[in-house]
Amino acid sequence: MSAEFDISDLKRRMQGAISTLKHELGGLRTGRATASLVEPVHVDAYGQSMPLNQVATISVPEPRMLSVQVWDKAMVNAVDKAIRDSNLGLSPTVEGQVLRIRIPELNEQRRKEMAKVAHKYAEEARVAVRHVRRDGLDTLKKLLKDKLISEDDEKRHESEVQKVTDQCVGEVDQALAIKEKEIMQV
Repeated sequence: MSAEFDISDLKRRMQGAISTLKHELGGLRTGRATASLVEPVHVDAYGQSMPLNQVATISVPEPRMLSVQVWDKAMVNAVDKAIRDSNLGLSPTVEGQVLRIRIPELNEQRRKEMAKVAHKYAEEARVAVRHVRRDGLDTLKKLLKDKLISEDDEKRHESEVQKVTDQCVGEVDQALAIKEKEIMQV
C-alpha cells in the first residue's frame, strides 16, 4: 500500500519560480535596448491599468533605441506619462503617435543598482523554490505519519526533493550570473 508522491509537480512549481525570475531579469536594463525593458510598464487606459504592449507596438529600430507605436492617438500622453513614471529612468520623445526612447549608457552607480535589483529577484526565486521544497517535505512527513509510505520511501523521496531543489537553485544562480555579466558589460 504505497501512496504516490508526485516529484514532477514539485519540479513544475520550482520551474515556475525560475521562469518568473527570467521574466523579471529580462525587464532589467542593460546598456542595450530590448522590448522586454518596457513590458512591466502599465498605462492607465480606458478606465483601467493595461500593460503597455496592449496599447502599442514596441520595436527596437537600433541597438540603443526603442520605438513605441501607440495605436490610439488619444493614448499617446498616457503612454508617455506611464513610461516617465516607471522608475526605469527613460524619457521618451513624442513624434505624433510614435514615442522614441533613447537608452542611455549606464553609469557605474546605475549598473550596481541594477545588479542589486537582480540579486533581489534571484533571492526571491530561491525563497520560492525553498517554499516548494518545504511543501514537498511536509507532504512526505504527512504520508509517513499516515503510514502511507515507509520510512525508506520517505528518505528516498526526501533526497529526490533535495536534488531537484539544488538543481533549481543552481539554475537561479546561473541566470543571475548571466544577467550580472550583461549589466556590468560596458
